Amino acid sequence: MFSLKSFTKQCVRVWHLMKKPDKKEFTIIAKVSAIGLGLIGLMGFIISLLMGFIKI
Repeated sequence: MFSLKSFTKQCVRVWHLMKKPDKKEFTIIAKVSAIGLGLIGLMGFIISLLMGFIKI
C-alpha cells in the first residue's frame, strides 16, 4: 500500500542529497544532450529522405 509518510521521508532524503552541478559537469551534460538530440534529428531526417524516395 502507498504510504504518504514514507514517500515524504524519501523525497526529503533525496532533496538533501541533491547538489548544484559545477561548471565542468554542466558543460559535459549539455554536450552529451546536444549530441543525443542531434543524432535523433539526423536519424529522423534520414528516415524522412528514405521514405520520400520509396513512396510506399
